[in-house]
Order: sequence, then C-alpha cells, then structure tokens
Amino acid sequence: MQLVRQKEKKMAKGVHRSRRTLGAALAVAALASAATACSGAGPDRTAPPSPASGRQAPKQGAAAAPESQARKAEKLRLQKAARALAAKKWGLAKPPLEAPAPPAVKPKITTRKGFETKSEGVPPVFTTVPTKEKIVFLTIDDGSEKDPELLRMMDELKIPYSAFLSDYVISDDYAYFARMQKSQKGGVVLNNHTLNHRYLPGLSYSRQEREICGMQDVIEKKFGKRPTLFRPPYGNYNDDTLRAAGSCGIKAVPLWAAEAFPDRMEWREWDRDLHPGDIVLTHFRGEEDWKGSMADMVRRVMNVITAKGYAVAKLEDYV
Repeated sequence: MQLVRQKEKKMAKGVHRSRRTLGAALAVAALASAATACSGAGPDRTAPPSPASGRQAPKQGAAAAPESQARKAEKLRLQKAARALAAKKWGLAKPPLEAPAPPAVKPKITTRKGFETKSEGVPPVFTTVPTKEKIVFLTIDDGSEKDPELLRMMDELKIPYSAFLSDYVISDDYAYFARMQKSQKGGVVLNNHTLNHRYLPGLSYSRQEREICGMQDVIEKKFGKRPTLFRPPYGNYNDDTLRAAGSCGIKAVPLWAAEAFPDRMEWREWDRDLHPGDIVLTHFRGEEDWKGSMADMVRRVMNVITAKGYAVAKLEDYV
C-alpha cells in the first residue's frame, strides 16, 4: 500500500513538471507571436508591408553610412602613412602633398599671350593651366634614359606625370614605356614629341606633318591610344607646326613654366617661382648626361614643389 502511495506522489510531481514546462513554452510562443505582430510579419508575410502610396520605403543601408565613412577615413590614413614611408625610403625631405580631386569640368585652355600664330582654330599653346588650386604638373620629355628605378619611385610615391616621347630614342625599348603606361593606378599618359626631335620651324609643312603625325601613328600602334597632347622639340614651333598637329588629332600644345635638373631648377617666369597650374619640364636623362640619376632629379624637384606648398596633379585631368 505504501509502495502504491509513493508511485502516486511521483506521478503527481511529473504532471506538475510537465504543466510548468508546457506553460513556459506557451509563454514563449505568446511573446514571439506578439513580436511578430508588432513587426508586421506573420505566417503569411515574410517581409514588412509595402509603404503607403506616395511614401518612400526606409533605406535599408542608412545605418551603415557612418561605418563606410570610417572605412574611407582609415583607407586615407593608411595611404598617407604609406606615402610617408615611401618618402623616407626615397630620400625626400617631406612626403609629397596630396592633390585635390580633378575638376568635374576641365578648364578652358587658351594660347598664352605672346605665343599666338596667325592661324585660327589651331591647338592652343600654353605654359600654365588656369586653376586656383596649388597644383603643378610634372612632364618628362624624349625617352632617352630608361631607368626602372624611376617607375618604382613614382609609383610608390604616387606622383602623377606625363611623358612626351620621341621615336628615335624609344624605339630600342618600347616595352619600357609600355610598363610605364601601366605603372600607376590610372595610368601614365604617353604623348607626342615627334619622330626625330627636329627643329620644326626649319622644316616644310609636309615634313613637319610627317614628324608629328608619324609619331601619332607610332604611339597608337605600340601603346594603343592616339595622343591629344604634343610638345614641339625645344619648345619651338610656327604656324605650320600647329596646323600639322591639329590635322592629326592634337588638341593642345603644353610648353613649360619651369625646368627641373638633379642639381637645380630653371625658371621661365620673372619671379623665379611656382604658380598654380604651372607645367614643370624635365627629361629622361641619367648620370652620363646629368649630375645625377632620374631619382636624384625627382628628389630635387619634389623637394622644391612640396616646400612651396604645391602638390603634383595629372595634366590630362585638366587638359
């Protein structure tokens, strides 16, 4: 009899435990149901209801915007740190300054006063790009020296530059300039400096046309893109030069306001200084021709540019 009562007590306790478990489960289910009802989702709805007519649905990614800005700021910080390390590696006094974003609309380029010719509608000749930003443009002429150190240096320092090439000195190593073209993010533009670097005003129109348009063909064939910028050798040109250049796709003729060497700067302007939008010229030369290497020249010109508070921008973003 006592054994029967003990079994009955155990069964009663089991029933009470089962009831408590079931009650808890029902409570959880009720809370889940209430939450589902508040969110607008239910057994037959897997997404929030569509917005009423004339209203816009809330933007799902809005909350992620601050995180995106934080990532952008961190990326810029890392880029700045990498540039500082590169400047130290390459012996610059200070890291190059960051150029501002290029303009949405390129400035109107006109021929510099005193550089005009009698023909109308020819490509403009200029030494400075119209801008108020403290930027200058670095350009390198001919292609005689093919220094692999230059490609590494300019890429690591993130310094944009434009090349103006002559076929008579690049034809022994087109591959070097193909590497140059792809050596930076956004590319290095290869422009026209004639086939043979002749003094153009001393040539007939037809011979000038061959020098300029022939180089257009070489660059298009070897590097895939026909240039729109042309620099005459020595900066010398006449009316025939500009007409011939225009006939084969040249849109502008940038000269220069300053010239860089490994041991000095030379200035075109009376105040011997840089100005917003100035074009700086240098050449592909090595220690056989200069008192230093291409890397020495870059150090010299960048120390001057940075010390004067200027950044280097990409010429083709403005012209």
